[in-house]
Amino acid sequence: MSRLKRWLLGFAGTLLLFTAWLFWPESAGSEVEGIAPTPGTYDALIRRDTYGIPHVWGDTDADAAYGLAFAHAEDDFLTIQQTVLAARGKLASVYGPDSAPIDYFVHLLRIPEAVEAGWPELSPATRALCDAYAAGLNHYAELHPDDALVGLFPVEGRDVVRGFTQKVPLFFGLESTIGALFEEERPDLTAAVAPAVRYGSNVFAVSPNRTEASETMLVSNSHQPWTGPVAWYEAHVTSDEGWDMTGALFPGMPVLALGHNRDLAWSFTVNHPDLIDVYELDIDPDDENRYRVDGEWLTLEVGEAPIEVRLAGRLRWTFSQEVLWSIYGPVVRQDHGTYAIRYAGIGETGLVEQLFEMNKAATFDEWREALNRQDGLPSFSVGYADRTGKIAYLYHGLFPDRDPAFDWEGYAPGDTRATLWDGYLPLDDLPWVIDPSGGFIQNSNSTPFNAALEPLDPSSFPASMGVEDQETNRSLRSRELFGAANSITLEDLKAIKWDMTFHQDSLPALLVNRIIGDDWPADLEEAVDLLRSWDREADPDDRVTGLVITLLSELLEADIDLDPSQMGEELEVGDGVLETALRNAVVVLEENHGTIAPRWSDMNRLVRGDLDIGLGGAPDLLHAVYGDPVDGRFEGIAGDAYVQFVVFHGDGSVTSEAVHQFGSATMDETSVHYSDQAVLFAGRGLRPVWYDEADILANLEREYRPGE
Repeated sequence: MSRLKRWLLGFAGTLLLFTAWLFWPESAGSEVEGIAPTPGTYDALIRRDTYGIPHVWGDTDADAAYGLAFAHAEDDFLTIQQTVLAARGKLASVYGPDSAPIDYFVHLLRIPEAVEAGWPELSPATRALCDAYAAGLNHYAELHPDDALVGLFPVEGRDVVRGFTQKVPLFFGLESTIGALFEEERPDLTAAVAPAVRYGSNVFAVSPNRTEASETMLVSNSHQPWTGPVAWYEAHVTSDEGWDMTGALFPGMPVLALGHNRDLAWSFTVNHPDLIDVYELDIDPDDENRYRVDGEWLTLEVGEAPIEVRLAGRLRWTFSQEVLWSIYGPVVRQDHGTYAIRYAGIGETGLVEQLFEMNKAATFDEWREALNRQDGLPSFSVGYADRTGKIAYLYHGLFPDRDPAFDWEGYAPGDTRATLWDGYLPLDDLPWVIDPSGGFIQNSNSTPFNAALEPLDPSSFPASMGVEDQETNRSLRSRELFGAANSITLEDLKAIKWDMTFHQDSLPALLVNRIIGDDWPADLEEAVDLLRSWDREADPDDRVTGLVITLLSELLEADIDLDPSQMGEELEVGDGVLETALRNAVVVLEENHGTIAPRWSDMNRLVRGDLDIGLGGAPDLLHAVYGDPVDGRFEGIAGDAYVQFVVFHGDGSVTSEAVHQFGSATMDETSVHYSDQAVLFAGRGLRPVWYDEADILANLEREYRPGE
């Protein structure tokens, strides 16, 4: 055999071995060995009820957090791990180049540095809580090494705080603003920081003077994606240190985000104030890293973010991306300018402690004091009710205390410290509604000024807060329904929450009225006649809603400026665009259903494993369902998810009912609880929340300690 042949054979063998190594499945086995806490460090008991919902008990709060982590990992370990990766800025190391921008975002905002600085400022109890939660994840990983992601473990308490710090700015659109600055042309900041709302949430509270049995009621109805890092997971956590909370949380959270304890209840809706400022820096033409402030040249802090990217199999490459920092905050440098960004909650890490305090609050004053922290929640509207009969609504936010001499709607001057705000408006100066005479509060991602029958005066609040003034279909309908009822029973409240009617000023109603008021070609007359019969209802048996929503979907896919949350305004869509969309909608329905009038539930679907069932509801209804168009159907991806009805009775006791769109085993397809609530959800039903120990034991599926 010639030397060349031997060399080629050797090279081929080496290449074969390298290829085998490259694509051989990775294992975290050695990484997770011995990372579980020493036996006896924590003591948690997990009781699963007949719906699989975990009721976690611990002697201490830390014990309970440890058990919560283990229970949640049993149901959705992968998503929890993904949240930790994202918070560390390491998502691309597992999921490849498409995740690299998320990792860059973490480094640009200096999230690791913020957490290192903020960790010692958290109370010992909060640090212990986070450490215990991390220990629960580590314990589960050691027991299930094949399910653990390579390079992630062990998890530590700081990872929990990083998760909050990384995720929260996404709720008020920071990633949209920063992303817009990376466009080729200088962006219009009004569009960048105030995107149209695709999803939403509802919260209602009713006081005893509007209920027949002197009850105080709250409906928690936060609309979230049905899967992923901000999908709801239901749990009940109890400790002998006074923690007794039932409700819902996101993957990676050691506390509940919303729900109720023995004394009070609350829920959130996303609001859209102006919490982001972009500063145009005055850059030295001779040195791109110098910028002028108050006549003085300052130097940008220049760093390199290491972004590890998985290219194929085990092959990873780490590249460096420049990150810049100014006195205002992170900096983006582009051909059209150099910009600094400052946002509510910048550098703050206290949210987990704030939520923990809210979980354990026993009175309105304690709960309010927890909200008063200026290192926690940077946004969100909040609805509240308690056992004393008090109800409240707060348009919450860390509102920058801005100098009113400047115009804050566009680019702020980045050459003066006069625009460098360093504090927030007091909590008492925000839009509050407490115990309104009308007996209810409501919010559906809408203006806070109409949260009750008695409106707030917009002129009482600084324009720089950027408080939205728009309504949604859901807010218009809820005000209409609450206003029409003299007294409200629990069944009345359920009917309001599951309402499936579009308001006459909603976008779908405006769209239909525009079509039926114009003349169209003869071949579209059947479709136009069908639209004339629409009663604005999206119940499962309706035979017009399918055409309406398909038409709306076709318009949203077209390259036109159409805001799905538009209310009561003239529809600015050309006749040609409208005709094309209507024709396309007719084709979609005829090709996939053989008719332009299928039952809405044949199109509006909940798909979960082998389960495929019809739904009522639609986008921006009180019964909200948002779906992706697939072969003439809309497969649900978001909207109503975890829904909870809380009732504080006249004797001071509390009961609740709830439903989840899928079930407690949010990612475990082998579990009976993967979809055991889906049929109940589709029928707009509820199940009891077993809160007292006797009820839990009477409906017990299994009881165990982590690792048993």
